[in-house]
Amino acid sequence: MSRVALVTGGMGGLGEAICIKLAALGYKVVTTYSPGNKTWKEWLDSMNKMGFGFRAYPCDVANFDSAKACVEQVAKEVGVVDVLVNNAGITRDMTFKKMDKVNWDAVMSTNLDSTFNMTKQVCDGMLDRGWGRIINISSVNGQKGAFGQTNYSAAKAGMHGFTKALALEVARKGVTVNTISPGYIGTKMVMAIPTDVLDSKIIPQIPMGRLGKPEEVAGLVAYLASDEAAFLTGANIAINGGQHMH
Repeated sequence: MSRVALVTGGMGGLGEAICIKLAALGYKVVTTYSPGNKTWKEWLDSMNKMGFGFRAYPCDVANFDSAKACVEQVAKEVGVVDVLVNNAGITRDMTFKKMDKVNWDAVMSTNLDSTFNMTKQVCDGMLDRGWGRIINISSVNGQKGAFGQTNYSAAKAGMHGFTKALALEVARKGVTVNTISPGYIGTKMVMAIPTDVLDSKIIPQIPMGRLGKPEEVAGLVAYLASDEAAFLTGANIAINGGQHMH
């Protein structure tokens, strides 16, 4: 029986690389898309033409009822979720002086509340079966802070607090909970940063002198999802080219 992996926000960027890697390792891969996303069908068709066999379901990860309905549908049509990757996230960058409640709430609900909303749907089943993997995708900026990202940094740091507390609760039951904190990865979100800013401000801070590749983070997710990673829990693994060490 191949295991079922659910990756939130799996269309494009890091999520897509994670989906591809897990599919290559034999997982049945399911991803979510925002209910307003008009291009999900094209993405799914193009991926499945390459033989990945992905399934995709609408889910507003910031909404508990939507998360519940999504996971129930996945359980019915694909199977119970063995691996959950909480990857969906947004940025609404601005200085704290300019930040309003709307942009604070949007980032907190999509990046942090979503972690509760999705994990709540799958955790009990993992405990009952005695096996499960919960992998939370945070950020280097949750570890070190970033100018103009009080909302994002708070949400991403909060994810790891969640990881540590839940890891303690489920450790004896064969379920692991871990955080990955990527640095600057060459995804659309990062490539949207003006080239001169990347070249003058960001790349010089990375000792390796380059952006990370989505596939490099996906490889780490694959390891955490594996049987070999059974003794690793409650960790926050930095994958940032040496940009931030702690």
